[in-house]
Amino acid sequence: MTAPRPATVTVEPAVALAGRVGLPADKSIAHRAAILAALAEGESQIVGYPEAADPQATLAVLRRLGVPMEERDDALYVQGVGRYGFTAPDGPLDCGNAGTTMRLMAGVLAGQGFASTLIGDASLSRRPMERIAEPLRAMGASVTLTDDHAPVRIEGGRLRGIPYRLPVASAQVKSCVLLAGLLADGSTTVVETTPSRDHTERMLGLPVLDLGGERHVSVDADTPVYPRLWVVPRDFSAAAFFLVAASIVPNATLELKGVGLNPSRAALLDVLRAMGAHVAVTNEREHGGEPLGDLRIHAPDGLVGVEVGGALVPNLIDEIPVLAVAAACAEGRTTIRDAAELRVKETDRLAATAAFLTAMGAAVEETKDGLMIDGGHPLRGATVESRGDHRIAMAAAVAALAASGPTTIRGADAVAVSFPAFWAELDALAGGGLVAEVSGRKPEDGKG
Repeated sequence: MTAPRPATVTVEPAVALAGRVGLPADKSIAHRAAILAALAEGESQIVGYPEAADPQATLAVLRRLGVPMEERDDALYVQGVGRYGFTAPDGPLDCGNAGTTMRLMAGVLAGQGFASTLIGDASLSRRPMERIAEPLRAMGASVTLTDDHAPVRIEGGRLRGIPYRLPVASAQVKSCVLLAGLLADGSTTVVETTPSRDHTERMLGLPVLDLGGERHVSVDADTPVYPRLWVVPRDFSAAAFFLVAASIVPNATLELKGVGLNPSRAALLDVLRAMGAHVAVTNEREHGGEPLGDLRIHAPDGLVGVEVGGALVPNLIDEIPVLAVAAACAEGRTTIRDAAELRVKETDRLAATAAFLTAMGAAVEETKDGLMIDGGHPLRGATVESRGDHRIAMAAAVAALAASGPTTIRGADAVAVSFPAFWAELDALAGGGLVAEVSGRKPEDGKG
């Protein structure tokens, strides 16, 4: 039995970072692979399914819906039940902290012939759900919320296809509607004015039309969902923390193998290069419609501030907290705008990022939809809060690498949501002695 993960850790400044980073599998792709495997008829194999809490929540929900699965030969085997083969659950379906689980499964459950209820933890229960309820109701489902939040109560039934224009760029809402479209009469088309992550349409092989600068993604009940082999690439969002770390720590050289490089996810690479970072991409290839490659990054002579906004933001929305760390270590001003979506994530990530960076001595101004960061102010160790958000905990840890003096991060156990082994990995790349619990005991490696 593994030891409890540390709730509070201290991170010392890093003299150097070197080695190959052991990254978790991409949870966005893993969620979708598991759901598509369940919707297929026959056995699918998923190689590299992550142990992190979020994608495991999707497996738990699918099991409760009668989907057989087992792990063998270092892979997950899912016996698909078909689009209408799910069984009614005997109680609420717990999505934990996973917004992807809740929103995507709502689309699947909307077309089933039974009632279901999706619940989540305190953080997920604060996130907006009317954005999925509205299109599902338009398709014929009965969806009941509590003040725009979970529990999400769904009376499933026969759905009809609709055209739906996304009011905000959201891959989760888009995927919810497309998955419901697999169960609907007629065609369903989602229209995006600003592109968001495109994993679902890639993995289903859906037609995408660019009309007048808008993306039209269509699906219907005849769209095939085959059992197949899925190989999950390494998670770019997890890689982002180490890309920034190697950009702000002197004498850093890191390698990251098999990282997903989907253009709708990897905009941080372009931003870091514009700031002066040295990132090389090699061995580019494709699997399951998803591009991936190997990354090598080493410390530059320095970084400079940039402006980030517009259509770029949805393609690096999860990376903005750690991008803000790079900005704090750069010369000049970095302006991040059009990122109001960060206010309705696991926590208000704009406020949380501004808070930990300010506590560490950075010059940060919070705006309605972003941050203004004046770089060049030396970071200092401080006690900071993750606010229960995995990306805030990891971003604060990266900032700690470039600070003077140790930094204490409360709520460090939040990393289990996406990257259980983060603390051990960070420590190993610095040669050990970098990360410890406040009590002095080293954090366990997160595997289990």
